[in-house]
Amino acid sequence: MPQATADIKRRIKSIGSTKKVTKAMELVSAAKMRKAIASVLSTRSYSRLAWELLKRLAQRTNSKYHALLKKRPNLKKIGLVLITSNRGLCGSFNYQIINRAHDFIKSQKREIGLEADLVIMGKKGKDVMYKQGHNIIAEFSKLDITTAIEEIRPLAKLLIDDYLSGKYDKVMIAYTDFISTLAQKPRLMQLLPLVRFNEDKYLGQAKEEKSTTVEKQESLLKFEYLFEPNPEKVLDELLPRMLEMQIYQAILESDASEHSARMVAMCNASDSASDMISSLTLAFNKARQSSITSELADISGGRAAVE
Repeated sequence: MPQATADIKRRIKSIGSTKKVTKAMELVSAAKMRKAIASVLSTRSYSRLAWELLKRLAQRTNSKYHALLKKRPNLKKIGLVLITSNRGLCGSFNYQIINRAHDFIKSQKREIGLEADLVIMGKKGKDVMYKQGHNIIAEFSKLDITTAIEEIRPLAKLLIDDYLSGKYDKVMIAYTDFISTLAQKPRLMQLLPLVRFNEDKYLGQAKEEKSTTVEKQESLLKFEYLFEPNPEKVLDELLPRMLEMQIYQAILESDASEHSARMVAMCNASDSASDMISSLTLAFNKARQSSITSELADISGGRAAVE
């Protein structure tokens, strides 16, 4: 019996140490989560309005003015940006988006023979996709919290240059959309070529991103854009900057989702550790009480034998 109580005490101490670690990670993740959520909410409205503007341009502007507006009839290869985390301990965050991207690539190859090159941001995505045999052409470092759009411009330039050169016929991005602290949703979004309103139907695209009010207004208002000094110069400056904004917003959404998922996972781990400690403490007290009762019975029996 003393050996049993010693084992229980050792387990309680070990679980208590683990709980301290998970609690510390929960607090760190909570601090990062608050900062990431503030960033994503501050840019979300602008990003969505910018995306609607791009789709209006694609709908009402002649594609001859810029190559990013041209839709290619024969699709041969796509470039897919996959955003994951550098570290684990964040629940199913990485699994969901990696699985979504993997299924999409497999379905495109099976149905229409479309090949895909991967651009990875995040070590977890790189490790899994490499093991699954996907073609990874580039990897960009993933910061814990992205704070400026300049940090993602090399990625945006790579995608735009490869599309303009004809290397890819379509460019997509896979990221995790932040809905709330307890809910995050993996999404696939087409970046290039720019889609029109009635073509915005890609996997995982949120219905809320498609503003029905704007579409109704578009059907009522017939207008054309006036470019000064000319369409080529305006679009050459506007389109890359707006695409950078969409990539930046996707990374912000992923940052907020990652830290929220990790905070919740560590909170659940701390709660589970507390429950285990409570159960082991109860078992320890029962074992100790049983030991004391047994000792008292031995003492009483010995005294009775002497008398």
